[in-house]
Amino acid sequence: MSRIGQKPVTIPDGVSISQADGSVVVAGPGGQLSQPLLDGVSCQTADDGRQLQFVRADDSRTAKARHGLIRSLVANMVVGVTDGFEKRLEVNGIGFKTQIEGQNLVLNVGFSHPVKYPIPADVKIELDRNLIIISGINKQRVGQIAAEIRAIKKPEPYKGKGIKYVDEVIVRKAGKGAKE
Repeated sequence: MSRIGQKPVTIPDGVSISQADGSVVVAGPGGQLSQPLLDGVSCQTADDGRQLQFVRADDSRTAKARHGLIRSLVANMVVGVTDGFEKRLEVNGIGFKTQIEGQNLVLNVGFSHPVKYPIPADVKIELDRNLIIISGINKQRVGQIAAEIRAIKKPEPYKGKGIKYVDEVIVRKAGKGAKE
């Protein structure tokens, strides 16, 4: 039994969930998201209308895996349209700068040229000194964009220069040892 799939998704006030064309649509104050239902899993609303329960068709291995997956995806959608998600990146390095020019995030991170990253319409990027704050309603998109920006200049292990998550710990290496 999927322990996560068994838990009902609580629907807070101001959020509406509907099913249309084999997908679940979640609408709230933050916006609207949809997720196609996976094969072998169906969705039911509880009697009071404030909870959503997922039921799988059989006990096959794939149905069990999809049961917990779809429940987690819909629960993340509910949190996204109410509170939203946020990732914070920290830019470390002497002379490393970030700025927003129009719809581009411009990164000067030690290359011979500035790197321009186009800001997608479904996320919001803010700058605060050496922090890049990425926020949006879709957890997958926020995480993907944060990973793409981090990949532009990963932190190196000797001085720790580069772009890292705020809570990420960089394992430092010792430099060359002196010969005796």
